[in-house]
Amino acid sequence: MAGGKNSPRQKMVNLMYLIFIAMLALNMSKEVLAAFGIMNEKLETSNAMTTASNEAFLGSLETKASEDAAKYDKLYKNAQQIKSMSQEYYDYLGGLKTGMTEGLENPKDYARMDMSDYLDQKFFQGDNLSEGGKEFLKRLTDYRDNVAKIVPASLKSSVIDRFQTGNAEGKVQAKDGMQDWINYHYEGYPLIASIAKLTALQADVKVTEEAALKSMLEGELTSQVSLKNFATSLSSTKSAYYAGEKYDGKIIISKTDNSSTPVRAELTLDGRKLSEGSDYKLEAGGVKMLIGSGSAGDHEVKGLIYFKQDGEEIPVEVKNSFATISKPNAALIAADKMNVVYRGVANPMSISIPGIPNNKVRASAPGLKAVSGSKYVMTPGTGRNVTITASGTLPDGQAVSSKSEFRIKDIPRPEGSVSKQTGSIKLPKRNVEIATIGAGLEDFDFDLNLAVSGFKFKVPGQPTVSVRGNKMDSKAKSALSRAKRGDIVQIFDIEAYITNNKSYKLKKVSPVVVEITN
Repeated sequence: MAGGKNSPRQKMVNLMYLIFIAMLALNMSKEVLAAFGIMNEKLETSNAMTTASNEAFLGSLETKASEDAAKYDKLYKNAQQIKSMSQEYYDYLGGLKTGMTEGLENPKDYARMDMSDYLDQKFFQGDNLSEGGKEFLKRLTDYRDNVAKIVPASLKSSVIDRFQTGNAEGKVQAKDGMQDWINYHYEGYPLIASIAKLTALQADVKVTEEAALKSMLEGELTSQVSLKNFATSLSSTKSAYYAGEKYDGKIIISKTDNSSTPVRAELTLDGRKLSEGSDYKLEAGGVKMLIGSGSAGDHEVKGLIYFKQDGEEIPVEVKNSFATISKPNAALIAADKMNVVYRGVANPMSISIPGIPNNKVRASAPGLKAVSGSKYVMTPGTGRNVTITASGTLPDGQAVSSKSEFRIKDIPRPEGSVSKQTGSIKLPKRNVEIATIGAGLEDFDFDLNLAVSGFKFKVPGQPTVSVRGNKMDSKAKSALSRAKRGDIVQIFDIEAYITNNKSYKLKKVSPVVVEITN
């Protein structure tokens, strides 16, 4: 417009018009750049919260692996691998972002972050990729492929899709035809837009990690409650019977709730077909046996029990045995609440020998103390196992002695809480200020009274505050007053103890992450 045969005045008008249009475009560009910056901040906040959530999931897997290694140890090791790979790739992306903002006078002045030099020089060299660009692609594809090998099968395709880098040739459809994926996404973009893209890639890493951890936990729980995976076992009032006694045992379905009632059963005892009503009856949770204990020796119950699921009859195989003995020859020792004993608490136990009065039974072990009758209390000391020896004399004068070994476990890791809320939570600033910091043991077999003697409190941008007691002191409240809406504050290094056993050192208490809502 400013060339050709136009008069000098017209040329000036045209030039001013072009300058005006450019200014409008520049203003719009600043608004868009600021929007990218705000989006990046929200993504980073979301990533921080997902990180805390993932730590909680990993902690749950760790606890389950320590309690039931057969089911959860492999899952926990896979989760650790995914965590390690995710953290390594996440940190690499974070390093790129740090390099992109180095030298900026104000890394929050998004309207000025319109240059594209950093990634253009880092990733590209003429028409080819630089070493930095090759490394970026390799790290992305390595993370994608390695994680896809470990995650549950149901997540494999979503991991591959989430970190897709174009077609088989690494190309994507652009406006002017096919273009390399990395050029399409990272060449020539404003600095803040590229930073936001890398933060979004970090968010994909956290989402992948979260989905894998959730699936591992939920998948194992699902397999435990599926009727197709059930097994059976025999339960009775005692484990051995005299010849001629009526056997009052019950076939129970492992890992089921007691409201599940079979629709029918086909059972045999030592090859003899059993009849419903006279030999057994169906009831909530399984089959009640009505048979006699039979002669001395081993007896086998076999067959099928049928349950109704989704309108179909699902068969569950029965293959169990019980023994009938002429007279008792071993002690029966069982923990009242668990198959292990815990260090730091008094573990109630029942110890008896069938056919021998309780006052004629003698039991001994380090930390074992008699209470009354067959009731004992075990307070284990050092070591990983304890052996309990029980002995007595049968009415015919024969001596009976038996030993049982129990594993000694430490009290599980307590969970930190803010006003009885654990993990990652959202609270107004005032609620945090007056909250009581606590510690608890969820689903632990013993009701222990835990108290908190101190903790550390961290507000973004403020020094960490060490607090004595279980409530915010003046320094903590001062730091909290500087927190903004959406800030993530942390309560960690919580010092807890058992009120009636202060000498016992509890495991490190899990932290609490709080998002300020006002």
